[in-house]
Amino acid sequence: MGRCIVASSSSTLIPALFSRKPTSIHSFEPPIFSFPRSLIVNSQLFKNGVFRSLPSCRRALLSTRAVISEVPNQKQYSKIGAVSTGPVPADQLLGVIENAAKTGAQVIMDAVNKPRNITYKNGLADLVTETDKMSEAAILEVVRKNFPDHLILGEEGGLIGDSSSDYLWCIDPLDGTTNFAHCYPSFAVSIGVLFKGKPAAATVVEFVGGPKCWNTRTFTAAAGKGAFCNGEKIHASQTDKVEQSLLVTGFGYDHDDAWATNIELFKEFTDISRGVRRLGAAAVDMCHVALGIVEAYWEYRLKPWDMAAGVLIVEEAGGTVSCMDGAKFCVFDRSVLVSNGPLHDKLLERIGPATENLKGKGIDFSLWYKPENYHTEL
Repeated sequence: MGRCIVASSSSTLIPALFSRKPTSIHSFEPPIFSFPRSLIVNSQLFKNGVFRSLPSCRRALLSTRAVISEVPNQKQYSKIGAVSTGPVPADQLLGVIENAAKTGAQVIMDAVNKPRNITYKNGLADLVTETDKMSEAAILEVVRKNFPDHLILGEEGGLIGDSSSDYLWCIDPLDGTTNFAHCYPSFAVSIGVLFKGKPAAATVVEFVGGPKCWNTRTFTAAAGKGAFCNGEKIHASQTDKVEQSLLVTGFGYDHDDAWATNIELFKEFTDISRGVRRLGAAAVDMCHVALGIVEAYWEYRLKPWDMAAGVLIVEEAGGTVSCMDGAKFCVFDRSVLVSNGPLHDKLLERIGPATENLKGKGIDFSLWYKPENYHTEL
C-alpha cells in the first residue's frame, strides 16, 4: 500500500512521495525529497532542486510534518442481479420491456401538457392521476400479449398472472407522480423484470426538459450485459471522496422514525459533501447514479416497483447496491443504498449505524412483500 509524506514550511505545504513500502528489509539509504525549483532555500541543503539530507543547523529554514494515509480494501458486496435472463433470451426480454415502457411513456407524453385529474391514495401528498392508470393499462397490454404466463406486480393494479412463473414484472407506470402533476421534470416509467427473484432486465424512460421542451431518455440493462442510455454504454463515476460527491436521497409519505432519521442523514451529508438532492423519483435517482452525474442514492420504505429496474441499471453500470445497513439487498427489502462503488463503505459509516438504531427501536426491516408461491433463489 502506498504512503505519502507532506513537508511544510510555516506558509507552504509541499508534497514529497515515497515509493511503495518494500516487502523485504534493505540497508538504509537517506530518503530523497523532491521540491519545486522555485523554492528558495539554503544551498547547502539543496542541490538542483533535490533535498539530499536534513542535517541539524542553527537556522531552521524548514520544518517537516509527516502525514501517512492508508486506504483500506473496499468490502465486496453481493451482486443483486440474476445470473441470466433464464429461458427467455436477454435481447427478446429487453425488447419487450423497452417496448412496454415506451408505450407507457407515450401515454404520459400525450398528457403532460394537459390538465390533471388528481386523486389521493393515502394522504394529501400521495397522489395518483388518470395518467398513472392509463400508462399501466397500456404497459400491461404489451406484456400480456408477449408473455401471458408471467407474473406481474403493478403499483396501481397489484398482482396479476401466474404465481408459479419464474418471472415477475415490477411496473411503476409513472414514478414521480407528484412531479408529473406539477410539470416538474423528474418522473419516469420504470419496469424491472425478476427471474427467480433477482433483477434480470430493466428499462426506465425518464422525462427531461420541462414545459414547452419535454423529451425522454431511455435507460436499459440486462443481467451481465451492461447498462445503456439511449443505446450508449454508461458507467458510474469513480469519485472516491465524499467531500467531492453529489448525493441524492428521498423521503416517504409517513413522517415516522425512519423519516426523521433520514432528515438527520440529509443534514449530515449536506455538511460534508457537495450537496444532497431530493428529486422525488427513485428510478430516476438511481439512473443518475448509473449515468455518473451523482455518486449515490439512498431511501427507506420503497416498494419493489420503485427499485427493480434502477438497482440493476446501477449494478450493470459498475455501481454497488446494498440495504442501508450494508446487508445483501433484494427488491423486496425496505431500504436501499446504491452508489458508484468507491464511496459505498464511506457512506455506510454513517448510514449503517443510523439504520441499526432504527432496528433497535423496533422498526420493521423484514421483507416488505413477496408474492405467495413465487419461487425465488434469494
